[in-house]
Amino acid sequence: MPDSLSEQLQSDMKCEGLLECFHGLKPLDRECFRVLVDSDEPMTIDAVAEAVDRERSTAYRSVQRLLQTGFITKEQINYDQGGYYHVYSPTDPEKITDEMQRMLNDWYAKMGQLIQEFEEKYDRSETESATAPS
Repeated sequence: MPDSLSEQLQSDMKCEGLLECFHGLKPLDRECFRVLVDSDEPMTIDAVAEAVDRERSTAYRSVQRLLQTGFITKEQINYDQGGYYHVYSPTDPEKITDEMQRMLNDWYAKMGQLIQEFEEKYDRSETESATAPS
């Protein structure tokens, strides 16, 4: 992943890269997300782990990161005899994109504020007029 903003703008970024760019997700997280999106039904951790060919605990950590970002949802399924298990499914893409757009707008506003602060701090005309003899 490119480090600077100019490198990011010049790179050949794909839409899946947004998962990493916006939320710092890892390639395995993206792979788990793809498996859940491609599935016709919600999946258990065991099913996700098998689909990505990883240990259950590794898949679990990726699924937890996806849950924290809101990219997937968790549902509890209760057994008739008692007990339960969880299944996971992707969040509606519109909700995900709305959240990414909100984050981008927040970032843009913050960058605008920092640029203004930079200009105020390093504007030579203000510095020179403040220190010029009267």
